[in-house]
Amino acid sequence: MKTPTIRVEVAYAQPGRSIRKTLHLAPGSTIGEAIGACGLLAECPQIDMNRNRVGIFGRLVQLDTRLRDGDRVEIYRPLHADPKEARRRRAASAKRRA
Repeated sequence: MKTPTIRVEVAYAQPGRSIRKTLHLAPGSTIGEAIGACGLLAECPQIDMNRNRVGIFGRLVQLDTRLRDGDRVEIYRPLHADPKEARRRRAASAKRRA
């Protein structure tokens, strides 16, 4: 008898390149286990799981979140600038040009 598995995808985007890995894991596996099993940490040493946040289909979650069949785990790069501050700078620049 075949052991049941769930199919999940782990995704990470770099400037100009995106990486997606499909895995078959045991039911009840966590995001952290999926990331460890897919090999991305060795392939992309810049990923720091103490700094990078993770999500499932764009919703932020923790590494111990249990996965369901069909989930897409996303590893997000750290922000280089606060989005609100960047918007303020763009608005101020546009105002000066007007």
